[in-house]
Amino acid sequence: LQGIFVLGLPYALLHSGYSGLFLIILAAALCCYTGKILIACLYEENEDGQLIRVRDTYEDIANACCKKQSPRLGGIVVNVTQVMELIMTCVLYLVVSGNLLSHSFPYIPVTEKTWSVIAFATLLPCVFIKTLKIVSKLSQLCSLVHFVTILVVMTYCVTQIHQWSWAKFRLSIEFEDFLVSVGVIIFSYTSQIFLPTLEGNMKKPEEFRRMLNWTHFFACVSKTTFALTAFLTWGEETKEVITDNLPSFLQTLVNLCLLTKALLSYPLPFFAATEIVYACISRGNCSNYSSPLFALGVRGSFLLLTLLMAMFIPHFALLMGLTGSVTGAAMTFLLPSLFHLKLKWKKLSFLEKCADICVFILGFLCSLAGIVCSIKGMLEVFG
Repeated sequence: LQGIFVLGLPYALLHSGYSGLFLIILAAALCCYTGKILIACLYEENEDGQLIRVRDTYEDIANACCKKQSPRLGGIVVNVTQVMELIMTCVLYLVVSGNLLSHSFPYIPVTEKTWSVIAFATLLPCVFIKTLKIVSKLSQLCSLVHFVTILVVMTYCVTQIHQWSWAKFRLSIEFEDFLVSVGVIIFSYTSQIFLPTLEGNMKKPEEFRRMLNWTHFFACVSKTTFALTAFLTWGEETKEVITDNLPSFLQTLVNLCLLTKALLSYPLPFFAATEIVYACISRGNCSNYSSPLFALGVRGSFLLLTLLMAMFIPHFALLMGLTGSVTGAAMTFLLPSLFHLKLKWKKLSFLEKCADICVFILGFLCSLAGIVCSIKGMLEVFG
């Protein structure tokens, strides 16, 4: 919930004004709610009225919903959406790495795309990652670097408190820019892909709901505080990646920290995406696709795919907005509410049904509008 993409939140406030603050809070509440109903779909009551975990993954939930029509259709849709989001996340890490390196070493005559290739070269060992042990250690280092970075940026912003002004916030906003901001904010909260595995590995799964409440609360507070202090400091000059606004003596240090964080963050979505694809390909064909060489080929192909996409779509905020609008909205709002209604319809109260339907409609509208506006923005950028 506190990934590198919080760096785009001040830029989202630039285009959404006061409504952006409300959106950050609303997105936290909605994402927390859909996380809970998604996990509820993993359980069914037994004859004694006790809840038993009968499903393990997002794919299992989708297959259960489409059982009558097509036993595997739902799982295929979910897996495709998951892989899209995970791969787009990896692409964003490469894009932001190129951006950070180009601003850290402006005196070196190298383009952002070339810097992205250099960052990509350091990620080549990812093809040899076989278990989550290594990924978890890298993620732990990533979290440490993240909090140091946010602390440095916010400390600098507080030293500039004398120039803060609420007049920097827009009262009137451009509708299209606002919708792109919605995508950015949604994408900064997406975690539903990992929740079934997380809940299944908790020592006390019964505390999952309380854990979700507290983590989303603190994420909301930290995101709002960070976005607000940064925007009040730079106002209309706020850039897509907020660290670009820092003075040169801090920018290089912070950018290198963020670069480290981006590179350490890459293995988790990359590993998850390749495992999904490898599992889908090898299912039922174990003898043909179980060789280590084939697994290496799958990981290598995905690694190359992320580089190619980073080369052709090098705009951080627009790409994040598009990803949030397409896969983020689907995995976070549309599918959890739809699955919950499908599997629990008879046991839901009227208010719970209304809540799920409202979340689904809201997610659909945000997704549709965000897709149109993000693509339009990209077409304008590419001329």
